[in-house]
Amino acid sequence: MKGAIFLNIKRTDLALEMHEMLTEAADELSGVTKETEETEGVKISRIKIGTKQAEEKMGRPIGNYITLELPDINLTLSEENEKISTVLKNELKKLIHLNDNSVILIVGLGNRHITPDALGPCVISKLMVTRHLFQYIPEQLDEGLRSVSAISPGVLGITGIETVEIVKGIVDKVRPDYVIAIDALAARSVDRIISTVQLTDTGISPGAGVGNNRKGLSEDTLGVPVIAIGIPTVIDAATITSDTIDSLKENMQSPLGVIGSISHMDEDERYNLIRKSADEKLTGFIVTPKDIDSLIEKTSKIVADGINLTLHENITLKDTEAFLS
Repeated sequence: MKGAIFLNIKRTDLALEMHEMLTEAADELSGVTKETEETEGVKISRIKIGTKQAEEKMGRPIGNYITLELPDINLTLSEENEKISTVLKNELKKLIHLNDNSVILIVGLGNRHITPDALGPCVISKLMVTRHLFQYIPEQLDEGLRSVSAISPGVLGITGIETVEIVKGIVDKVRPDYVIAIDALAARSVDRIISTVQLTDTGISPGAGVGNNRKGLSEDTLGVPVIAIGIPTVIDAATITSDTIDSLKENMQSPLGVIGSISHMDEDERYNLIRKSADEKLTGFIVTPKDIDSLIEKTSKIVADGINLTLHENITLKDTEAFLS
């Protein structure tokens, strides 16, 4: 049934995955355009949601969504990661339009004490922040630098304050031209964990991918354009069970019994059955890779390098390393 996809849909923050699910369930998806290309080993997908009808179907605001599918980060060398950061810079520049005097506020969302959720704070620690230099030693700054400030506001359970309230207070004081928000996401496919970067000009809702919706950071709530950068670090446990059955089905020549019955279901029917059957045990379980600490460290550097190259003209990654040392 084409309508079934809207019920108990697999948790995902990725517009690309939602587009894939909808196009699998329908012949066409009007109001949404998609283009793809590949460069430096990175597959780039650009999705544009252009109508209210498409917005409702996709469950995401009208705007642009750029997805970078990366090579295996565990196997890439530093030179390859620098190339990926350059690709990220080039795509980010399609969403953020800067002049020499642009002021940028960067927000690292997430809980630094929980590794899969620490992407935002880890990126913040690797950024080239300069607002204080513009205030105190502007005459010593090179051309091409811009005023950049950054904050990791923590999470509601620790601060007792909604993230949007903290960020709005800073926006009112700093008056940035853009806010860039970085957060860990959830995916529906194991293959996209820590291997995908999503950029969007529509803002972000902290915790949405794991069902913990908070008031979003967007132009509507902050009064300035919000660019969101996210990497999926977790996946719903029921999704992994469904994917495992897929793998089992592919490797069994003659499925029997209950596996045989399940193997003939489509993906969404099987997922909903698993969620219903294992609700008491699987609900609330979110899974992350065992080496998530090293993966967060690597991907946060890739993202931070891409942001640094975007915001500060005429600098190199060696310059940023010297600045941060």
